[in-house]
Amino acid sequence: MAQTLCYKILSSHLAEGRLEKGEPIGIRIDQTLTQDATGTMCYLEFESMGIDKVRNELAVSYVDHNTVQVGFENFDDHEYLRTVAAKKGVVYSRAGNGICHQVQLERFALPGKTLLGSDSHTPTQGGIGEIAIGAGGLDVALAMAGRPFKLICPKVVGIRLVGRLGRGVAAKDIILKVLERFGVKGNVNSVFEYFGPGTAGLTVPERATICNMGAECGVTFSIFPSDDETYAFLKAHDRQDGFIPLCADEGAEYDEVFEIDLCALRPMAALPHSPGNIAPVSSLAGMPVNQVLIGSCTNSSYMDLKKVAAILDGHTVAPDVSLAIAPGSREVLEMISRDGTLATLVRSGARILESACGFCIGNHQSPGTDGVSLRTSNRNFEGRSGTKSAKLYLVSPETAAVSAIRGVVTDPFENVPYESIPLPEHYIHDDGMFIFPPEDPSSVEVLRGPNIGEPPMNTAVADRLCGDATIKVGDKITTDHIMPAGSRLKYRSNIPVYSTFVFEGVDSGFASRALERKKSGAACFIIAGASYGQGSSREHAAICPMYLGVKAVVAKSIERIHQANLCNFGILPLVFDNPEDYDGIDQGDVLEIDDVHESIGSGRFVLADMTKGLRIPLTLFATGEQKRMLLAGGRLNMVGEV
Repeated sequence: MAQTLCYKILSSHLAEGRLEKGEPIGIRIDQTLTQDATGTMCYLEFESMGIDKVRNELAVSYVDHNTVQVGFENFDDHEYLRTVAAKKGVVYSRAGNGICHQVQLERFALPGKTLLGSDSHTPTQGGIGEIAIGAGGLDVALAMAGRPFKLICPKVVGIRLVGRLGRGVAAKDIILKVLERFGVKGNVNSVFEYFGPGTAGLTVPERATICNMGAECGVTFSIFPSDDETYAFLKAHDRQDGFIPLCADEGAEYDEVFEIDLCALRPMAALPHSPGNIAPVSSLAGMPVNQVLIGSCTNSSYMDLKKVAAILDGHTVAPDVSLAIAPGSREVLEMISRDGTLATLVRSGARILESACGFCIGNHQSPGTDGVSLRTSNRNFEGRSGTKSAKLYLVSPETAAVSAIRGVVTDPFENVPYESIPLPEHYIHDDGMFIFPPEDPSSVEVLRGPNIGEPPMNTAVADRLCGDATIKVGDKITTDHIMPAGSRLKYRSNIPVYSTFVFEGVDSGFASRALERKKSGAACFIIAGASYGQGSSREHAAICPMYLGVKAVVAKSIERIHQANLCNFGILPLVFDNPEDYDGIDQGDVLEIDDVHESIGSGRFVLADMTKGLRIPLTLFATGEQKRMLLAGGRLNMVGEV
């Protein structure tokens, strides 16, 4: 039977279950990655399993988020990560080496392999023909322990590309077109597989950009075939020995096909405050711009910056625009510094930022009050930049560069000074900023600063939950809404402190209210709208509410990674059978659920709103293993199964 590329790789890695759409399966994981904001908890969880050394082919620990070291916390976290990596057989990528997804693509990603990462943009590596999936830190820790990763065998959406991109049209515009069609919700347990003659005209960095932002649609991963472009990229990095050709079989059937004519595509933008709020750049033309930021794991490759420099060459940034550029890796920075690109960028008035996530996660470069910021990153959630009143627009590097010169949004279509820029035949690479683990780690001491705690444990779920609707929130609540990043990131190793910021920007009184309920023995319920938990993979959006006493999330729908994280930490992920029942519950209503244990088994729940006299049917969408986790109070409580 003809297979899709997705199912070919899943089949070769299948460890548990049947490869049938909608069925729970487990796949063998070849590679793992973590980043420092999620990595500390991940390695604390791995240590708690009592395993001497990682058991998968390759594990890499990157430092790319908390690189602005204000206070002792970040540095202490990095010392913990460095030493625990040496102790457990993990490659450590030092601060300054670059953004995990960019560096992984350059040095480790390979077609036909599987990768699990504790960052939602791990699917970037699909651009090289690898199945790469974002997950919570505990799932990554389990993969490092050699356990299969559990997922639902996905629906495969084929995205057929035909034609070639026009002048000034970019790979970013392709994924924004996909977001226009599929949106940011309703794509759970689906994957995007790109095929068709148009794929041949896209380089691996361009493909990586497209796969990176598939995460905004909520799909499990995105993938491109492995072909001549893949070989050229690997050969340019002296890694051609890892190349294998891969594509879907002739006649493979997709669950759905969406075709994009690249010749007809025009520059696109994501408007505030969602990556799914799409409009053509031409419709924004002339809008004044205050800030332009180029970089992030989506658009910070050498080729991206070469194109930006070609546009900026001979120009100076408009006087009322602040332009800053972050190369994605040390490799990119070294290459642009050697070939004159860096000098062109600096001469134009651009500020050069560290090779790190930085502005994308709100760690710096916050816009001014009511500012308009064009960014090449992947998320523009309200307040994520650090300025709640700012308006963030997601655009291609080409749109960003042309607009920085003009001072207003400018359509780059046929308005850039080059037809195309070829890939280099050879990339400069230097692995000196990796620290590889010693053969004998017995003398390694794992360093733990005072901000580093232990993973908090939940208790087994009671058969009766009594409490209240401690908070009620609307649609598209992101993990940024639940657990803010930016200046709060440094507390991720310290759950008691970090928990005080849960829902900080939504309802600043939530954390104290929840703790009061917990002390009194009452359960806390979160009532939510559609697409709850979209955005990043941060498991702290489950750990911290669990620490505060949250026992259930009741929502119209819950996104994939967050649903898994809730189960991992013993919080019931419940969905309204009738979405209109959401309207009947108010914050503060007294809520009860009886026969919890039996209901977990059946997947059928009844929520009693004692204040309103309502009985509301709910469904638990969980695998058999997740149901066992929920009964135990979380995965870490399942002694002997880790």
